[in-house]
Amino acid sequence: MKRRVLFVCTHNAGRSQMAEGYMNARYGDRYEAYSAGTETGGLNPYAVRAMAEIGIDISGHHSKHISTFAGEEMDVLVAVCEGGTCPLFPWAKETVHRSFPDPSRLTGSDGEVMDGVRRIRDEIAAWIDATFGAL
Repeated sequence: MKRRVLFVCTHNAGRSQMAEGYMNARYGDRYEAYSAGTETGGLNPYAVRAMAEIGIDISGHHSKHISTFAGEEMDVLVAVCEGGTCPLFPWAKETVHRSFPDPSRLTGSDGEVMDGVRRIRDEIAAWIDATFGAL
């Protein structure tokens, strides 16, 4: 049976969406990944572009509130938000906090923002590979 992983951040627009897409594309044979936010916002277009660059299409994803998953048992909740206020989710067997920068806070030209989102994407992918790849 596949382990269920829920990635959570503030707006479910960038970090958690990239993590969900990467986990399902790379480890979908062992994991079912989902994502949600403590608030909902539109999907970050830079995150969509960054994931497309590595062959993963998240353009069909949409922002979901964490309450969407209330009562659904998860094996792992991964809070990818920066700082202290990450949600409690009593239906997760294990909770992991791994902070990644918020792509929505990046500033600069289109190219500079895109470079920043690529770095965040690569950090998320490397962490998922190191954390879940060997399991």
